[in-house]
Amino acid sequence: MARIPDAFIDDLLARSDIVEVVGSRVPLKRQGKEYAARCPFHDERSASFTVSPTKQFYHCFGCGAHGTAISFLMNYDRLEFLDAVEELAKRAGMEVPRETNPRSQQQQDDSRDLYTALDAASRFFQKHLEGSDKARAYLDGRGVDADTRARFSIGYAPDGYSALKDALGKDERRMKLLDRAGLFSKNDRGHVYDKFRDRVMFPIFDRRGRVIAFGGRVMQKDDGPKYLNSPETALFHKGRELYGLWQVRQANQKIERLIVVEGYMDVVSLFQFGVTQAVATLGTATTPDHAELLFRNAPDVYFCFDGDNAGRKAGWRALESVLPRMKDGRQAFFLFLPDGEDPDTIVRKEGAEAFDTRLKQATPLSQFFFDELTREINLATLDGKARLAERARPMLAQIPDGAFGDLMKQELQRLTGVGRAPAGMAPAPVRRAPTAPVQKRSLVRAAIALLLQQPSLAASLEGHHAVAGLRLTGIELLLELLDLVQQRPDISTGTLLQHFDGREEQAALHKLAALDLPGDEASWAQELHDAIAQLEKQLLQQRVGELQAKQRQQGLDETDKYELRELLKALAAMR
Repeated sequence: MARIPDAFIDDLLARSDIVEVVGSRVPLKRQGKEYAARCPFHDERSASFTVSPTKQFYHCFGCGAHGTAISFLMNYDRLEFLDAVEELAKRAGMEVPRETNPRSQQQQDDSRDLYTALDAASRFFQKHLEGSDKARAYLDGRGVDADTRARFSIGYAPDGYSALKDALGKDERRMKLLDRAGLFSKNDRGHVYDKFRDRVMFPIFDRRGRVIAFGGRVMQKDDGPKYLNSPETALFHKGRELYGLWQVRQANQKIERLIVVEGYMDVVSLFQFGVTQAVATLGTATTPDHAELLFRNAPDVYFCFDGDNAGRKAGWRALESVLPRMKDGRQAFFLFLPDGEDPDTIVRKEGAEAFDTRLKQATPLSQFFFDELTREINLATLDGKARLAERARPMLAQIPDGAFGDLMKQELQRLTGVGRAPAGMAPAPVRRAPTAPVQKRSLVRAAIALLLQQPSLAASLEGHHAVAGLRLTGIELLLELLDLVQQRPDISTGTLLQHFDGREEQAALHKLAALDLPGDEASWAQELHDAIAQLEKQLLQQRVGELQAKQRQQGLDETDKYELRELLKALAAMR
């Protein structure tokens, strides 16, 4: 895949005004040097969402959402990274370059041709639905109206072995594209024939509304497997896609919830009855990629399964994928339907309002988690409590830090008693080894906070590499920041933070960048200069300590003695 150069991303962010980008979607109100609003990423009454024109980034003090203009478009407009860059570049009147090699350009051309071939196949199937009394009668019998058929581009694959092949595969290149798109099969003799035959066809769209695969449903029970999906291809990975997500995005300006169901017809029927937040996994269990995609689009996710044993197992697999992604502000629920019912039949019998009532009564993830783990455990015994603790602890350890994880661990403690001192006994005092007094404020942290507040402050520093080698937490990060600013003296806070996107330091850096430090640029420059000077002094002291330790253990040679004398002189001059 072609890669967008880092320098272009820096330039794009430098030319983009985050206040304009956010303000075109969220009403902002000026508050001093910054702008404020109610956060668009979680429900709140007061304005804790701030946008900084000087730092060129946003931060919510309520839910912790933060980022640059690119990440705002990704989260608010629910765009992929490349699409967000394209959108921002269009606003700035810039052409997006890509670092390519000879093969990657060919791959780009091939991908475009694959999309074209799949779109042609989709139109072929839709045309044949119009001419098939059998397929239209089936959809009429299932209650799928014309508007819903059009919304989902539902079609029909004609009976026979070569209808699609004869219509679209007349030239060799088109044949190869259709084959790569998963629309043909081959028998033992090497004969190529249509993969989908005599089936109602459901195109699967990607997040940009392009057809990437198909699902085909039989109309008679004995005509082979109920559903047949496209195989994995260069464009289609079933563990990463959700049927109906494109339609959900088109129908909802803001997606408050997503409802995960099992079949294409479940999604189609729910939409027709006004429940326009339904998606389906594509013949596979809920994967971690699915979970990430679901929460990227909505804060609340409802998993709707059959109430039998298989449905509960599917629910548990979904829970396992969701649990490591349960950041604060996210919620997951599980709705298990009565025997013999699915969302399609339920919504047709009871209507959308009754289905919504069922959703409101769905089981929260926390309850489902402990209900399932204790199903065959006797909590009245010590053995049972120990078994629950053993099973639950590794899973709870996967939950991101935050209130939800803390509450889940507290509930496990309540159920098992593990982690609490026995009743009537005070906890034993913790013996701590004596420690040397520490500074109330880390010099490294202070220097990083100042750099993030005003990156141009680094211009006043000379020889910052003099602190390289100092064994302090965060020193390598500080050096990396200084190098980035040295390369781009005019870099903004937002652009600087973009370099750490996806890295573990990102969240901490955003918190430091969001601090409202007292003082002005002149006082910050002096504070940064003083912090670096103190770090240089600590590096000298560190080296003196190393040489003195060597002196005690094995003695010093003449070079070491000379170095020690010079270091002591330098330290004396700093006092």
